[in-house]
Amino acid sequence: METNFVHHQSAHCENGVASNLLKHHGINISEPMVFGIGSGLFFFYLPLLKINHAPAISYRPMPGSIFNKAAKRLGIKVKRVRFSDPRSAQEALEANLKKNIPSGLQVGVYHLTYFPNEYRFHFNAHNLVVYGKKEDRFLISDPVMETVTVLSEKELEKVRFAKGALAPKGQMYYPIHIPSQIDFTTAIKKAIKDTCNNMLAPMPIIGVGGMRFLAGHIRKWPAKKGVKVANHYLAQMVRMQEEIGTGGGGFRFIYAAFLQEAAVILQNNKLNELSAEMTQIGDLWRDFAVNAARVYKNRSNKTDVYNSLADELLHLADLETAFFKKLKKAI
Repeated sequence: METNFVHHQSAHCENGVASNLLKHHGINISEPMVFGIGSGLFFFYLPLLKINHAPAISYRPMPGSIFNKAAKRLGIKVKRVRFSDPRSAQEALEANLKKNIPSGLQVGVYHLTYFPNEYRFHFNAHNLVVYGKKEDRFLISDPVMETVTVLSEKELEKVRFAKGALAPKGQMYYPIHIPSQIDFTTAIKKAIKDTCNNMLAPMPIIGVGGMRFLAGHIRKWPAKKGVKVANHYLAQMVRMQEEIGTGGGGFRFIYAAFLQEAAVILQNNKLNELSAEMTQIGDLWRDFAVNAARVYKNRSNKTDVYNSLADELLHLADLETAFFKKLKKAI
């Protein structure tokens, strides 16, 4: 069993899976366009929720949200199924493959045998496509990998039913309806407004408010938790930003690319200007990650390093507040 599926590498797994699945169904949509229409740019900080023994920090919405929002705005219907046991999950997947239906899966990262060891940790919101099976090997298109790969039946079962936070429960998804005409203009406008509203929401845990909330906590971590725990929190923050789904700077570069494409479709040159501005903000997020890494690796030569990091984050929050106000006005 093998479908005629074309693998394209991407920067982020959910965007890449969505883009590759839609391309397979005849919609030529880029990763940045999926990300932008799916309102993928986000920020969330909830200190009471712990992931890997550190406060929950996310630079993206909940798993599945990007593809769901993009599909809904484009008039595409996507079927999602979760399973109570591995046997029924494998049978459903193989039934799809017999019908030549490549299928997206949510999986855990830790047991992905083709991942380098340094990238294998307990994170259950990774996405990939299964596009075929040869003997007992499933053919895998993981969009963050350069080429296709394979997993055995047992290996795939283990990652589909990984335990812990955001347990995938064998989740499988795939498009079941593609409209004959797609209105990209309306979808882009709705998506941009939604992203602006999310990032400017008057709530302390999401958007720019969440950034400011986190900055205040970074100042307190060393005295309240001790340097060792504070540095663990910083390490987790950087991991969420730069390694799990490209997070901070990477997502802003993808969003800048989306605004460039949107500028052409909407015939709105202001979006090109804002694309360049978002790229600059992305560079500053990368600088922030580097500086945080120096602190938790004890390589920073700055005094009062935690306050310095908090000040950087507050500056980013100010820049993004101004940016999203301008973006909302532009459309």
